[in-house]
Amino acid sequence: MDALTSLERLTGLPVGQAAIVNGLSVDVEDWFQVGAFESVIERGDWGSLADRVDRNVREILDLFDEVEAKATFFTLGWVAQRHGELLREVASRGHEIASHGWDHRRVFTMDRAEFGDDIRKARSVLEDVTGARVTGYRAPSFSIDRRTPWAFMELAEQGYAYSSSVAPVLHDHYGWPEAPRFAFRPLPWKPLIEIPVTTALFGGKRLAAGGGGFFRVLPYAFSRWAIRQVNRRDERPAIFYFHPWEIDPGQPRVAGAPLKSRLRHYTKLDQMAPKLRQLVREFQWGRMDLLAHRESARLDAERTTADAG
Repeated sequence: MDALTSLERLTGLPVGQAAIVNGLSVDVEDWFQVGAFESVIERGDWGSLADRVDRNVREILDLFDEVEAKATFFTLGWVAQRHGELLREVASRGHEIASHGWDHRRVFTMDRAEFGDDIRKARSVLEDVTGARVTGYRAPSFSIDRRTPWAFMELAEQGYAYSSSVAPVLHDHYGWPEAPRFAFRPLPWKPLIEIPVTTALFGGKRLAAGGGGFFRVLPYAFSRWAIRQVNRRDERPAIFYFHPWEIDPGQPRVAGAPLKSRLRHYTKLDQMAPKLRQLVREFQWGRMDLLAHRESARLDAERTTADAG
């Protein structure tokens, strides 16, 4: 039995089904670990702050169970080291555990050696606590871009099968607007596949439409329109992500954070869970590793056709 068949048995998503299966993902980090607050909360203080990731992830698991949706949980090594039981519960419910790095350092703040150590350390802990091989990676804040051409080489050398670390848009904190909108091989001589977060097109411009704060703040109709555009016009799967803290309106408020950061972080937290419930019911969703297998096969087929022509 090949890997794709095994994944299909696990997720219940047959290869031949007509509807497009989109990639559902959760970036597992706690409220105090986000990039928006890194200037006011020291990493050394994380252990003394109120830990809310366990309760939030369990609520997400129950929400996914309502519609039997499977997802990928891109998890910080720092979180996994402290919440092994939680990670085992995530895996036992049929979801994929993948790496989000160790402690949410953006890739472009490290050199290649530091990045290599970061992803190696995180993967080791994730695999130790779950007993399952980790094949996927997402950079904190989608921070693989034109400044870090070596990041893909390091991921490939460490044996990762896929990355979902590129936001192909222009953004004040991140973005690689020249990158392809859909899955591509960043290193043509390596099997590693990059699956960018979803963007939609409006008036010839790319709009961020893959979840997170955009999903939380904008009307639900925008996300429905964007995903339908990608599924129907582009005939491609959408990639959606969010964070456990986004369903938690009761989380502590951070004093001293910049106004822009506070607005981005706290706006409409109370509306996130109901919108998520609507989203997972309206579209079909699956794990990122299965989607990566499908996209890899598609790229191989396209290359074969091009070579034959």
